[in-house]
Amino acid sequence: MSSVAPSRALPRAPRRIRTLDWRVRFGVLALIWGFSFLLIKVGTEGFAPFQVTFGRLLFGTAVLAVAMVIKRERLPRGARTWLHLSVAAFLLNALPFSLFAYAELTIPSTLAGICNATTPLWGMVLSLVALSEDRPSRVRAAGLGIGFVGVLTVLGAWQGFSGLDVTGTALALLASFSYAVGWIYVRRTLTGTGASHLSLAGSQVGLGTLQLAVVTPLFTSLPKSVEIVPLLAVIALGALGTGYAMLLQYGIVAEVGPTTGAMVTYFIPVIATAAGVAVLGEQLAWNTPVGAVIVLAGAALTQARAPRRPAGTLSPDQPTPAGAPAPTSPPASVAVTPQPVAPVPAAAQAVPAASPCP
Repeated sequence: MSSVAPSRALPRAPRRIRTLDWRVRFGVLALIWGFSFLLIKVGTEGFAPFQVTFGRLLFGTAVLAVAMVIKRERLPRGARTWLHLSVAAFLLNALPFSLFAYAELTIPSTLAGICNATTPLWGMVLSLVALSEDRPSRVRAAGLGIGFVGVLTVLGAWQGFSGLDVTGTALALLASFSYAVGWIYVRRTLTGTGASHLSLAGSQVGLGTLQLAVVTPLFTSLPKSVEIVPLLAVIALGALGTGYAMLLQYGIVAEVGPTTGAMVTYFIPVIATAAGVAVLGEQLAWNTPVGAVIVLAGAALTQARAPRRPAGTLSPDQPTPAGAPAPTSPPASVAVTPQPVAPVPAAAQAVPAASPCP
């Protein structure tokens, strides 16, 4: 017989909700964002580009709004925060989403997916001007050069860009450039607002929806008939590629950190290319996959970080004036993004807001 006196039963510890392993969710996220370019292509077969963008933002907002209600998230406060979110919504959602939709009227989804991978390269170029504390090391500078060699390879520069739709390609590259500008803007303006990442992301995508709600009726007319396949593509693009994918990345970053979470960037063009060739039957010249590999290698190098140095030592790349504190490496990159999808450049690391989805 036990000598312990009987007592009231202790309360049971709450059960932890089991979720899928982060590696599985990582794979799902890469698939969703990789297929986003295919969904854009299919969506534009039945709707105008602005309508595709409006639809994806609308359904993406619906998913994020439900998540915010379930988690009892509050909306951000302050007119200044909402003004910055409006600009971020334009640069990270309304503008690049529309540009990709227009680009895919004339270029294959495979090329659009590869152009999307140039965002870290643009981010580094801009960081030289906009973020003086994020100066490049020699390795990152080399990555920038390698990355743009990859872009020229994809475009077939030695052939005079023959057979390439210049306008569509330029629009896709401009969309990636917009992502880079947007992330720098987010880092500079939305740090320390006190709002959660989910609240910022949901509000940003909602503002993007309002922007497209104003623009779309001005430049488009209602389609005479609605085809089911393009409609389903737009719904999936919004609900999965813009809403659910952002929730997935939010959870992955929270669990394993931003550096690992940002690695999804390098799987997106691979999946986009495979999807375009296998499902849409798009043609693929040898220079496209070779150039894509070079672009990704360069983009990876631009994200490299110099090792931290002991206090009081100076980086050879960052001379510090007398009396100034020793420089430290910036925080690891990423944010909870974005959509099709853009990689999160190192220059825009601090604030997880809505990411540049493809």
